[in-house]
Amino acid sequence: MENLLNNETVYTLIESLSYILAAFVVMFVGKVVYNISHKSINVQKELVDNDNLAFSVAHVGYLVGLLLAVGSAIVGPSKGLLIDMIDIGIYGLLAIVLLNLSIIINDKFLLRKFSVTKEIIEDRNVGTGVVEAASSVASGLIIYGAISGESDNIFNGLMTALLFWFIGQIVLIITSFVYNLMTSYDIHEHIEKDNVAVGVGFAGSMIAIGNLIRFAIEGEFVGWGNILSEVGVDVLIGLLLLPIIRYITDKILLPGAKLTDEIVNQEKPNVGAALIEAFAYIGGSVLLTWSL
Repeated sequence: MENLLNNETVYTLIESLSYILAAFVVMFVGKVVYNISHKSINVQKELVDNDNLAFSVAHVGYLVGLLLAVGSAIVGPSKGLLIDMIDIGIYGLLAIVLLNLSIIINDKFLLRKFSVTKEIIEDRNVGTGVVEAASSVASGLIIYGAISGESDNIFNGLMTALLFWFIGQIVLIITSFVYNLMTSYDIHEHIEKDNVAVGVGFAGSMIAIGNLIRFAIEGEFVGWGNILSEVGVDVLIGLLLLPIIRYITDKILLPGAKLTDEIVNQEKPNVGAALIEAFAYIGGSVLLTWSL
């Protein structure tokens, strides 16, 4: 019995180390693909030589999104070490491609009124870097939900992951419009002016919506009709809650101060107030997933 226990312990340890090693390999491949797809950016130079905080924030967001996506192939019941390794490789590569596409979408739609690359690399605009990081994290959450559910074969798993990622990108774009409408200021204008606080608040709303999509699609796949209706309901609730949560932040979490005044109507924008706003959105989405 003792020998059996020892053998099981050793196998579990080997299995766990294999997952960690596979995840690191995928993360490394993800960095290489990022470098190739962003040839105009010298990643090493921006991170080390230029001490570019804006790029560091954006790049770490990409890595967090990639980690979430890779984790989706690790969690859940094991299908055997070899099959699990194959799943991590296939879904990891898919996640790398989708996250790099998410960055392109972020550049073209979420912050469509200016060049994101210019703001991050030339102007070192941390607010822009925060938004790009949030886009990657939100996409990573969506991929996590799509992949971690059970599917009858790898092809169906890939197709559901692709479709849910696409739906998620559309929802994130809609979120950017809703968020801009519910504020009394143009988020693009202020982020371009290096207002980090505006970027932080906007980033919180995107991560919150990404978490709601993750919750709606996570678990066993039971048919497109049920899943899409659940996604629609959860996202609609989330979008309706954004202005309510912002109001609550104004009245309860920041008593005696106006959130808009703290973020845009003073000489030095209050990043701390924006962090409270971002927390309120993300915390609200977490509470919602616990309650539904």
